[in-house]
Amino acid sequence: MKKSLALLTLLMLPISIFAETLADRIDTVFKAYTGWFVKIIFAEFPVFGYSIPWVLVVLLAGAIFFTIRFRFPQFSLFRLSIRVVSGKLDKLDHHESYDIAEDPTLNAGGDIPETIAIEGHKGEVSHFQALTAALSATVGLGNIAGVAVAVSIGGPGATFWMILAGMLGMASKFAECTLGVKYRDINEEGVVFGGPMYYLSKGLKSIGFASLGKVLAIFFAVMVIGGSFGGGNMFQANQASKQFIKLFGIADPNAGIYFGILMSVLVAIVIIGGIKRIAQVTEKLVPFMAVIYVGAALVIIFMNIPLIPRAIGEIFSGAFSGAGIAGGAIGVLIQGFRRGTFSNEAGVGSAAIAHSAVKTRYPASEGIVALLEPFIDTVVICTMTALVLVITNLKFGLFEYGTEIKQGVELTANAFDSVIPHFSIILTIAVILFAFSTMISWSYYGMQGWMYLFGRNKTVDLVYKILFLFFVIVGASIKLGSVLDFSDAMIFAMVVPNMIGVVLLSPKIKEEVARYLKAIKEYGK
Repeated sequence: MKKSLALLTLLMLPISIFAETLADRIDTVFKAYTGWFVKIIFAEFPVFGYSIPWVLVVLLAGAIFFTIRFRFPQFSLFRLSIRVVSGKLDKLDHHESYDIAEDPTLNAGGDIPETIAIEGHKGEVSHFQALTAALSATVGLGNIAGVAVAVSIGGPGATFWMILAGMLGMASKFAECTLGVKYRDINEEGVVFGGPMYYLSKGLKSIGFASLGKVLAIFFAVMVIGGSFGGGNMFQANQASKQFIKLFGIADPNAGIYFGILMSVLVAIVIIGGIKRIAQVTEKLVPFMAVIYVGAALVIIFMNIPLIPRAIGEIFSGAFSGAGIAGGAIGVLIQGFRRGTFSNEAGVGSAAIAHSAVKTRYPASEGIVALLEPFIDTVVICTMTALVLVITNLKFGLFEYGTEIKQGVELTANAFDSVIPHFSIILTIAVILFAFSTMISWSYYGMQGWMYLFGRNKTVDLVYKILFLFFVIVGASIKLGSVLDFSDAMIFAMVVPNMIGVVLLSPKIKEEVARYLKAIKEYGK
């Protein structure tokens, strides 16, 4: 056994050294040739002495537009979203109820025109599974580390704007995920192909913008592939690897590659089964992670009940005063919006890919379910993290507001440890699970973009999955620099084609909402 291990170590060492050397070279090349792209995507302009990324402005402007356009769906449709995700309206989607709220005029063959294209096929996953699959891609390090960075820079007040960003983002998710279902493709085996690539090409073509739609769809597909390899894969593997090695104090220089191989095997077991397997895993993993993390946060909050009024007071007062924070109130607002918006990815379009696989014939039903995603990710989980940070800082003075903390995970771990000793061990496990869930969901996002560009067959599917698993190992074993910057830029570049398409197709969304609400009304009679 020992000889086998020694042999394995000798075999892996050249790979590790090669990976590090290759990574340095790639990093240099990427910085030289793609730095311009990164600068464009994350370019900032000054407002009241504080810099704002233009992509953040686009995301927020879109969210406000959808909020007004669809009459505040965050509130008007919230109760309905709970009913749908809990399965109380599932019978409405069964084939025997296809005539509900439809045009009663049938064609010569006796079929309802709007159902011919998908007759016999309803999708691949349930509303709940689609929600957890999408949540698994957004709930992660942003909720643990990103919130800590936002609060450390912007103070307690950043929490208020983070919550508001989450509320606004609910409208964006609702809009894009409704379109994801409306314009999806379903093949003869019942496999779903959906997401912005399809509603940009098919949707915009239906309203007279065929050429624009095709260009935007291709651009989005390229960006989602790059994002899946980088931010959705290598970054996750890298951070999980670092936390694991740190927790157990491993000194072996090859520990990262060993960890990467293990993670790639676990990821392979899940992603080979496609969206059905991914959904089966995420529907168990996401609630489990949320219960542990949010549960621990609630324990800390309830153990410090006397400090809650003061913490809430600092959150509200800090949101509008920004005293002692760089950029004042505007600086606090930007930090909160940045974290809230970047955490839930509302408006990026990625979630529409997972939601498009749902079993439904009413697109608006899944859009209504999708609006819960930013609520859970940002309004609930991010807020829990922020409250723990504010309360423990009041009690123990762990850090100084207005000073950026580079290692957000460590700050959050220290906050939890200050009340629940050794909780950082559980937090490390949570980080690894969050990373794992993010990787399996982003593998599906990237694969959908890959198949849109290169075709739908088993060879194309296998090539993408092998590449994805390779990058899991690379990400866990090397230092990430410009490559990750570029992949992050690719993720947020998805905002441009997605927002253009969703705004132009907003009348179609209104039609679908009206159709679904009419169906519910008829169903209830």
